[in-house]
Amino acid sequence: MKILILVGKAITLCAWLLMLYNLFIPIGDDISQLLSLLLLLTVVMHCVQLLIFHRLFNPLLSLGKADYGAVLLFGVFSLLDYRQRVLANMVNP
Repeated sequence: MKILILVGKAITLCAWLLMLYNLFIPIGDDISQLLSLLLLLTVVMHCVQLLIFHRLFNPLLSLGKADYGAVLLFGVFSLLDYRQRVLANMVNP
């Protein structure tokens, strides 16, 4: 599972870089519009995931700004990572 999370984070980072690159240097007319729409959708979804993260994990873990930044950047793959941490803490308190 750890490998899957790392690969997912790498792919997510590449997608962010591609979408942000497209903002400054549009790739093509149709593709540029699609990537801009995907960027907007990604930002909204990661903000929703950030709210979920705060509601679920704040009572269970001490969270800092880096934790929130990781969820904002990597989305569901960070949520899975923190879920594994919580489960490990429940098994070995």
